[in-house]
Amino acid sequence: MLKDDPKTLVSTKWLAAHIKSPDIRIFDATLASDAVEKYEAAHIPNARYFDIDDVCDNRSDLEHMAPPIEKFMSRMRAMGVGDGHQVIVYDQKGLYSAARVWWLFRLMGKNDIAVLDGGLPKWIADGYATEDMPPIIRDRHMTCSRQAHLVKDVTQVAAASKLGDYEIVDARSAERFSGKVPESREGLRAGHIPNSKNVPYESLLNPDATMKTPEECKAIFEAANVDLSKPIIASCGSGVTANIVALALERMGHTRHAIYDGSWSEWGMYNDLKVETD
Repeated sequence: MLKDDPKTLVSTKWLAAHIKSPDIRIFDATLASDAVEKYEAAHIPNARYFDIDDVCDNRSDLEHMAPPIEKFMSRMRAMGVGDGHQVIVYDQKGLYSAARVWWLFRLMGKNDIAVLDGGLPKWIADGYATEDMPPIIRDRHMTCSRQAHLVKDVTQVAAASKLGDYEIVDARSAERFSGKVPESREGLRAGHIPNSKNVPYESLLNPDATMKTPEECKAIFEAANVDLSKPIIASCGSGVTANIVALALERMGHTRHAIYDGSWSEWGMYNDLKVETD
């Protein structure tokens, strides 16, 4: 049974018990072309929609990079999220993009955030209600303090790849990691960052998209030859599913982890960066 933790992962039962608390704020953070339409049709009561492709750094050519702190605060205030709130984030797929928002809040120094285990499908399967009414939002004050150690850029990742002082964990599928299948984005090479390890994010999840236990996740990392005594940089395709790796590590008690925000969308684009294939 899941041990609820309002700083990492909570069950549908926990949310149902706390949903009427005045300090709870809920986000649907689904990343999909029809996400807003589906949110408007059915969402967890009083949930707001968190647009990952809006709350990002639009100055970058890369997808949904972490936003400047001022933009993050502005967007959260406008959605009625402020200091002292407990945030619960979910997505319509189960557990996919919600972990990205969990990490974004932590990057901005806000730790009272948890992912809903199993997301909207689990909420519905467990018999809890949805609604199609938009929430009533009042602007709230938010202060943030960016935690720079939680994010790495391409230069830092290149150094870690060469020096081996960090473990680099790639959350993409084994086929993409090995370079056996081409990347879907035009211009990206196939393969992986030299000296990185592969822990596909799906391997950390149960069939119902709930997260496996910390003990099960630890065994998966160890089976992938990840040295858990080292700090870890998580990477993926475009900086989304790497956050599932980070969430699993946090639940395991491994707190020295960061996200390579550019991930393979950046690394695979530059021919002067080495690529390995299996």
